[in-house]
Amino acid sequence: MTAPRIFFYVQHLLGIGHIARASRIANALAKDGFDVTVVTGGLPVPGFPGEGVKTVALPPVVASNAGFSGLADADGRPAGEDFLNARRDLLLDAFRAARPDVVIIEAFPFGRRQMRFELLPLLAAIDTAEPRPKLLSSVRDILQENRKAGRDAETAALVKDHFDAVLVHGDPGFIRLEDTFPLTSEIADRLRYTGLVAAPPAPEPVETFDIIASAGGGAVGAALIGAAKEAAALLPRNLRWLLISGPNLPEADFAALSRDAADNVTLVRFRKDFPSLLRGAKVSISQAGYNTVGDLLRTECRAILIPFVAGGETEQTVRAERLQALDLADILPETGLTPDHVKEAVEKALAAPRRGPVSLDLEGAEKTAGIIRSMIAGNSRF
Repeated sequence: MTAPRIFFYVQHLLGIGHIARASRIANALAKDGFDVTVVTGGLPVPGFPGEGVKTVALPPVVASNAGFSGLADADGRPAGEDFLNARRDLLLDAFRAARPDVVIIEAFPFGRRQMRFELLPLLAAIDTAEPRPKLLSSVRDILQENRKAGRDAETAALVKDHFDAVLVHGDPGFIRLEDTFPLTSEIADRLRYTGLVAAPPAPEPVETFDIIASAGGGAVGAALIGAAKEAAALLPRNLRWLLISGPNLPEADFAALSRDAADNVTLVRFRKDFPSLLRGAKVSISQAGYNTVGDLLRTECRAILIPFVAGGETEQTVRAERLQALDLADILPETGLTPDHVKEAVEKALAAPRRGPVSLDLEGAEKTAGIIRSMIAGNSRF
């Protein structure tokens, strides 16, 4: 038998969270025996999508503002009609060449509305393909709230008209889709919870730091890292700090952070062994993105979360508040963050006992592969 073919579209616009989660799922699918093609639409990220999968890299677009409303090319120029039309055609050509059994679209139609210029034509191509592949939406457990009027109905209609299933990458015991998507009841027959897509348990660290502050992709994390650097100067010098700025932090910001750093502070852009380092740390300071929280839940490290709120974002705040209610994190506000805030939160975290393992389902990548395999076998229309 030939391996079932998967065509997996993922578009990251700001940070690396979407491509990291999609890559974990793609790697799990490849290990399960699927023939996986990942189509990426954002700036290249070292190490992703990873080994064992084919890749198609569309000409990249990025968010041109923090509110995600506009698109720009890799050089920051507004993405014009000719550029977008050429990209759409490349995507459709890649779909026809792959002849997939299953198409997975990450985030859409719950997010990535600005990609409709190429995704609506892709849906039309899927619907007319012979044989028609299964079409799945791959979505995180918490959606952006405060959407414009009519958007939820538009999303539900697209799911009902085109999608065979919605893979919700979360543990329903932690949060359910209806908590942030009011029309969930209209598409309840399509939902399948996979558990959180967390990385596997990391090996023991090769070096240890007491406190790790990390900014995810780094595009918007300069204030977090700057406050952590200043807080380190207010705390005992025997505490070892690691500041991870993220690969997308502008060079001028990285250079400014590098100046006058104390000798107990190490500043880097990226550490591939970040999950291992968390295992050895006492305290983590970070935003509350999906992947960072997944890494934290694999450890017994005390978490200080600073949810991303620019552009009206609500997702990270919802996640952080759920974790705080379970005594799995403390929260600091992004707006008005000061070194004193960070210092006090670190002192509180250092005085608290290490927490035990969590009971949330963190095996979402492998469970996604199992769900798709059962769908292909024809025994799953829920």
